[in-house]
Amino acid sequence: MTPPVLTFFNNKGGVGKTSLIYHLAWMYASLRKRVVIVDIDPQANLTAAFLTEDKIEEIWNNKTQGSTIYQCVKPLTSVGDIADPVLQNIATDLYLLPGDVNLSGYEDALSSEWPHSMGDNNLYRPMRILSSFWQVMQKAASKVQADIILVDIGPNLGAINRSVLVATDYVVIPLGADLFSLQGLKNLGPTLKSWKNLWQKRLDNWKNNAEHQAYPEFLLPQGKMQPIGYLCQQHSVRLDRPVQAYDKWVNRIPNVYRESVLGEECDETITQERDPYCLATIKHYRSLIPMAQEHRKPIFNLSSADGAIGSHAQAAQAAKKDFKDLAEKIAAQIGMPL
Repeated sequence: MTPPVLTFFNNKGGVGKTSLIYHLAWMYASLRKRVVIVDIDPQANLTAAFLTEDKIEEIWNNKTQGSTIYQCVKPLTSVGDIADPVLQNIATDLYLLPGDVNLSGYEDALSSEWPHSMGDNNLYRPMRILSSFWQVMQKAASKVQADIILVDIGPNLGAINRSVLVATDYVVIPLGADLFSLQGLKNLGPTLKSWKNLWQKRLDNWKNNAEHQAYPEFLLPQGKMQPIGYLCQQHSVRLDRPVQAYDKWVNRIPNVYRESVLGEECDETITQERDPYCLATIKHYRSLIPMAQEHRKPIFNLSSADGAIGSHAQAAQAAKKDFKDLAEKIAAQIGMPL
């Protein structure tokens, strides 16, 4: 049985997605769940949160096969096959497959093979390329017997993200309380449905093709893409943006999520506080964030030796409870025992 693939996705950036995945990964590892993090955002911000610049430079310059997500799939752009992933062991039960700025060069291959995958013959190569991220994730998870795979992707609706979502079992949508996040949510729902349907057609086409019989060991992702909820950034007091503006947008999120993502009818009585699809409100940890980044650890692992004293120590402990609650809620949604 393969571990669940959980992807955090919004085609609007700047919603705290990378920090969220970083802290959730550490929390699951602390709960003795073996985690593989796969950074498929060409900006590689999640990789930068886990590794020093010197280490990243060493990995990128060496160009060892399998050392990054791009080095794993790069052989497919010529005559090779998927390279075995080389994982970075961050801590006990925590492993990273680093991102790579060169990954954006793989977008062309994914775009061109998408129409080819609906042909009548020679389907193996297109399907191999389109499912390559899933193949790499499963190889990585198998190496360490992972319990869960957490995936970070960039804020767009391009071919790379389509292939990641095809490989995804569950989707969490991080949001900001603003017009842009709401508009992103409206675009995201129909796109997920479309990609899911289009991938199902490709799976059916593959099953009805003679090549399917020739490659019995070739498994493909089912493209579940099941949305399990959204997260919203807490309002930060700013002089140029009064609380009323925050409330205006945050109160519209529950129904936009229902309509655009789930295809359900509106429920005007639902507020975000009472919305079962709202997994959490992500707080602003302000001065704790740079402190955690400096010491390369999650907020909730900061100690007095790191400078977390007084109110900072209290905030770090509060963050621990918040992320533990979120980890438990997500685990329940995806059927992963803790």
